[in-house]
Amino acid sequence: MLSSRPVGAPFCQNSSRKEDLPAASALNGIEFNFARAVGPGLAGLLIAAAGAGSAFLLNAVSFIGIILVVARWKPAPKKRITPPETVRGATVAAIRYVRYSPSIRTLLARSGLVMFFASGLLALLPSLALIVKNSPTAYGLLLGCFGLGAVLGALLMQRARSRWSTEAVVSGGVAIFGLTTLAASVLRSLPALSGVMLLAGSAWIVFLSLFNVLVLNLAPDWVRARVLAISTLVFQGAVAAGSAAWGAVAARFGIGAALLCAGVGTIATTALAAFLRLPDTTADLTSWNHWRLPTTDDHALPTDDDFGPVLVTVEYQVAAEEAAEFLAAARQHGRIRRRDGARRWGIFRDMENADKYVETFIVASWAEHLRQHDRLTLADREAEERVQRYVRSESKVRHLISVARR
Repeated sequence: MLSSRPVGAPFCQNSSRKEDLPAASALNGIEFNFARAVGPGLAGLLIAAAGAGSAFLLNAVSFIGIILVVARWKPAPKKRITPPETVRGATVAAIRYVRYSPSIRTLLARSGLVMFFASGLLALLPSLALIVKNSPTAYGLLLGCFGLGAVLGALLMQRARSRWSTEAVVSGGVAIFGLTTLAASVLRSLPALSGVMLLAGSAWIVFLSLFNVLVLNLAPDWVRARVLAISTLVFQGAVAAGSAAWGAVAARFGIGAALLCAGVGTIATTALAAFLRLPDTTADLTSWNHWRLPTTDDHALPTDDDFGPVLVTVEYQVAAEEAAEFLAAARQHGRIRRRDGARRWGIFRDMENADKYVETFIVASWAEHLRQHDRLTLADREAEERVQRYVRSESKVRHLISVARR
């Protein structure tokens, strides 16, 4: 799961138009949850006929079809204009991107908290099924109803999104899932619990699919798979931590009390919409590489692209009455500089010329600075234009490379 999702989700995104992405994500959820609905029954028949080993063998063989489809897929080639990244550098770049992207941090925090509480129902479902009916059939039926509900929820999700905002649909799905968890804490009838799990599956796929779509829409191409890997880490980590926590609560106070707490917590996370609102998905992440590269002296620029670090300075002339607004805009723009590659950033005022400000930032290498040029998007244009709004003359940019010995 941890290794396949960062690859599979961009595959879904790259093969769909942006406006079709929610439907494509829901379709992906349909096939997964349809398998969840019918899989336990088919596996039970196969195990009864040929043993447990045959079920695992057939599951392994089924991946051959996926491998063949992916191997034959020929995406449009993308021309690389920057040096390739190392594994370490790419990992650091992804962590840095998430750190300096408030919208992605908000989304990860919100989804992580929701999943911590929502994990209680699925984590305790085997024990709940055992209490209701001491038979593997009960668990298979409840899990199948959950999967079937997810399929129905995916079919209804597009209609809901056409009427309400993403925030309203996600919050509604989370609230419904919390209510089904509360119902599961008191119901002990298999038919009643089957209906509850059907509704829970419908709510689950709604907020889960939309969380995934938001991650895909908030990360540009160059870092999308890496941001998805971090998202998966947060998501699965929350599920693991929540499952362990609710299992411990159930062991001490009973399954009913654990599901009650998990349900109340899940519903309570809808209050996060007041201060952790889901980010806007209309940002244009098209590359906006408009920075001019310096005219370099052949003797000054090393042949090794990884030579560095590189110090970049930008001089601005700003009127005194607009200094406060300029500094606010520059600090906002500084976040973008750090997000895209700067290790350190600062803004300074010239003591001999009160109208002169110097922005400085350090990048690890010349190659990383070239990548920094390529990582700007049209969504960043407003922040840069806001800075330039207060500048009275053309900014002066200088690039300096460290000559210190390594």
